[in-house]
Amino acid sequence: MLHLSPGRWAALLSAAAFAAVLIAGPTLSGPASGPPQTEKTMVSSSNQPAPLPDTPDASDASGLPAPEPPTPLYDFTQPAPESPPVDNSYFQDAAFVGDSRTDGFLIYSGIGCGKNLTSNGLSIFKLAEKKALTINGETYTLLEALALEQYGKVYLSLGVNELGYRDDEGFYQSYVDAIRTIRSLQPNAVLYIQGLIPLNEQMIAQSGGRDYLTNEHLRTYNDLMRRAAQEEQAVFLDLYPVFVNEDGQLPAEASKDGVHLKSDWCKQWLAYLQTHTVDFETLYPAGVQTDCPASGTEGVPAT
Repeated sequence: MLHLSPGRWAALLSAAAFAAVLIAGPTLSGPASGPPQTEKTMVSSSNQPAPLPDTPDASDASGLPAPEPPTPLYDFTQPAPESPPVDNSYFQDAAFVGDSRTDGFLIYSGIGCGKNLTSNGLSIFKLAEKKALTINGETYTLLEALALEQYGKVYLSLGVNELGYRDDEGFYQSYVDAIRTIRSLQPNAVLYIQGLIPLNEQMIAQSGGRDYLTNEHLRTYNDLMRRAAQEEQAVFLDLYPVFVNEDGQLPAEASKDGVHLKSDWCKQWLAYLQTHTVDFETLYPAGVQTDCPASGTEGVPAT
């Protein structure tokens, strides 16, 4: 038996204990030394689950801020702004849908082109049902006639004959239906809604015209047309302030009957159209939407 001094016995016992730790590894009650420095542990003194590390926003897996939605290029809440003038060739692929006022415009303005789809006495209420045009021996509604060709622009101007109906809500809804129908027939056309030009009530009375032809009601209709154009994203042309005088009337020298414009004033109408144009791509950068329901299309041929 070996006789060792107390210091030698202590050294041997320490070496044996160290060897045992290396062989057995850390115990469940906790390692004698801390975990490797290359690993991270999360400790919570409240015994609650440790918080997860931050992750990118789910809407953008790259972690970058979500892109801002594109800014519309055209503000449909406003009438068409003034634009650089165009010459009459701009209207070469245009269709004009309207009543006798529009017919007079096409005859006396000097425009010289554009499809005349007008009917005297026509109202927006009858647009889809009145057989108003005869083409090659066949009768058509104005909408049916519009569907026979494709256009780059469509100008719609109706409202004076409707004043006697005294049906504001019906007028508004009929305009919405007309816009939707025209869009379904002409999906690649710029649709212009022309606001109504004022009347001269004194001249109407003197010529024995209808007493329902008032500027007060006409202004209401203009507001409804503008609302329909805004909601359906068509271009509204605000002609009223261009032709109204300080008395709130169409100037007496502009008309013989208080309703229809003389030649020089039809030329002013044309000048306004020439300086209020909008490109299709500006209105609808992603393409015009044609999937909205188009009511009032009975009898309209498919294109």
